[in-house]
Amino acid sequence: MTFTLNDIALLLIALLAGLVLGLMASGRGKYKRYWRDEQLAHRQAIRDRDARLAAAQERIAELERHPGPIGPGTAEAVAGAVHGRDNLSRINGITPQDEIALNEAGYHRYRQIAGISAEQEAALETRLGLKQGIIAREEWREQARLLAERKDDEHARLFEHRTTRV
Repeated sequence: MTFTLNDIALLLIALLAGLVLGLMASGRGKYKRYWRDEQLAHRQAIRDRDARLAAAQERIAELERHPGPIGPGTAEAVAGAVHGRDNLSRINGITPQDEIALNEAGYHRYRQIAGISAEQEAALETRLGLKQGIIAREEWREQARLLAERKDDEHARLFEHRTTRV
């Protein structure tokens, strides 16, 4: 059997292609290791997620087994205790947006509002975009003092009937 030049060229091409494919496929097992490592990391991530979900579901079940009395103001009281803040929007004239601005300015408690000076009052009115003197007219300091002293009934009696900012 004789080989022609075309047969030899085809044989060399096939040998070279086999060599290249063999080298690419072997890679000394590195791609196989990468794939295996990725599979292990994925399985571990799934186990971690399942463990977190199981713990959360168990905590929910525990909370459902021990219902506590929930009444008006409970959520605000819990939030205030956790975050160290009072609900400043209970003061007539303070909107939720104003409360956020007050918190950003460093006012978190009724006592802080009750103790502001005239200069701080003017600065707050400017910061909140209020008319000059509105804090004094709406008696924020007096309202804050009553709320800080837990005199909610007296605060309601004196200030609940008033409308907010003009």
